[in-house]
Amino acid sequence: MRLIVGILVVILSVFGGYAAMGAHLEVLWQPFEGVIILGAALGAFVIGNPPAVLKSVGSLFGTLFRGARYDKAAYLELLGLQYTLFKLAKSKGNLALEAHVENPAESTIFQQFPKFSADHHAVEFMCDYLRMITLGTENAHELEALMDEELETHHQERERIVGAMQALADGTPALGIVAAVLGVIKTMGSIDQPPEILGHLIGGALVGTFLGVFVAYGFFSPMAQSLRNIYEAESKYFLSMKAGLLAHMSGYAPAVSIEFARKALMSEVRPSFIEVEQSTASLQPAG
Repeated sequence: MRLIVGILVVILSVFGGYAAMGAHLEVLWQPFEGVIILGAALGAFVIGNPPAVLKSVGSLFGTLFRGARYDKAAYLELLGLQYTLFKLAKSKGNLALEAHVENPAESTIFQQFPKFSADHHAVEFMCDYLRMITLGTENAHELEALMDEELETHHQERERIVGAMQALADGTPALGIVAAVLGVIKTMGSIDQPPEILGHLIGGALVGTFLGVFVAYGFFSPMAQSLRNIYEAESKYFLSMKAGLLAHMSGYAPAVSIEFARKALMSEVRPSFIEVEQSTASLQPAG
């Protein structure tokens, strides 16, 4: 909804303001200028990005429309999951986690937390490091370094997508100039025409510059920033898991470990201590 509202505000502000000045909207209808700009932008996008990024384009708009997947309820669920797992490990030992980690789809613990269980990457991250703990990994610093490496790799994969969108935004104004120059060249071929025809041709050429700047700063650049914000929220989800796991490895009680995890979250979505306490108090004990 936020994306739709933003798009409508941009379009209405620009074209509404233009029409309110008494200008004629039909002058802006220059479809071949759009073909030049957007077609060249698409070709440059294909040239400049690897197949993995190109394959993700289809899901980009879904991500933008959906926004960040993680709200306060999702973080509360994550903290509750960590609390349940850590409490089981404290009471029965880390080996008690093995059955849940090896088959999370049938785990009675993971089934209590459907939002988390639906996130394949999050489940894989949690289970991989819990498995290493059950196998006897004891050095928290080494595990932290490994987590950092995995999270950095994931961040780089996301940043490639954001960078591709930002490069598109940066290049589109220049492609608008290309379209405008081609329009001027076309106009020079009709220099013997009367002023009213020349004026129409020159106006059409200038529309190319307008379109390039408009789509770049009205759509592509804000979309790149929106993607960056969405991916940063996702990274905080994983950093919370990292903080909780490392606190558990250091021997802290479950309530303290999830406090480490809670503190890793951004303030606007971070549950309060009381909210976490009330949420964990209602959880079913792990068997």
